[in-house]
Amino acid sequence: MEYIKNQKSAIPVVLLAGLLWSFGPLVVRYMDQPNLFPWQYIFTRGITIFLILNFFLFFEEGKNFYKNYFHIGWSGLIGGIGLGVAMITFIWSITNTTAAVTLLCLAAMPVITALLGFLFLKEKISTNVWIAIIIAATGITLMAFGDTSKSSLMGLLFGLLSALGFSVFSVSLRWRKETPKFTTVALSGLFCVFVSAIIIINSKGNFLSSNYNQGLFSLHGTLVCLGLILYSIGSKALPAAELTLLSLTEIVGGIFWVWLPFFGINEIPNNSTIIGGFLIFLSITYYSLTIKENRRFIALN
Repeated sequence: MEYIKNQKSAIPVVLLAGLLWSFGPLVVRYMDQPNLFPWQYIFTRGITIFLILNFFLFFEEGKNFYKNYFHIGWSGLIGGIGLGVAMITFIWSITNTTAAVTLLCLAAMPVITALLGFLFLKEKISTNVWIAIIIAATGITLMAFGDTSKSSLMGLLFGLLSALGFSVFSVSLRWRKETPKFTTVALSGLFCVFVSAIIIINSKGNFLSSNYNQGLFSLHGTLVCLGLILYSIGSKALPAAELTLLSLTEIVGGIFWVWLPFFGINEIPNNSTIIGGFLIFLSITYYSLTIKENRRFIALN
């Protein structure tokens, strides 16, 4: 698999990844009482991601694709666990609060990633990116104030932990360029399977929910997997903080889909949410238009 090396080409790829992820909250809202089956959800979604990625690697690299696992290293291991934690805490967040609050927590990823990239990869953040992050942060603040009455502490904390896990994954993609990226993503799915299996066995629960829920669990896993493939492909051309900034289309889209009457969920955003979402979209647009002026100081790449 050839990674995209041109910055302009990488932008729409990462934006598309965010768009695919944005349908996740809608799928969760269609599930039948997902708060009662969180570990079954995590187990099925983990298997889906692991299987899809390994089939993808098999068709791309042939029968020796499994050798990638021998070269995953510490960067891949840490990134896979970080992404696995993000997947696990996402469902706990969105089933304990509104989709908007969960997605707003994920919107903190650019700031978290920028700090992790600076601390561990010595990545310097350009002025244009900081301006875009500030615009996005302003939008996040407006949206958060509009949702304070609906949010719960548990949902908020799990949402922030999910953002941290995803940021760890984003930074790990740029740690060692020889780390097999798709294998790292597959490892995250395997991590979810093991963790959820241990908890289900200890609690003497069932591994499966209803057929209806199982189908939606797998659908969400497929959307996540396809988005992660695109996200990983675009990671070679963009620093970690800018990767997560572009993928903020997940935030705007996710709030829009659960509001759109056509889908029947009708989580209606208030004026603060609409204005904040517009500012996040504005930050993405600003970054895309100033890409030529963004200088790069990337370590280990």
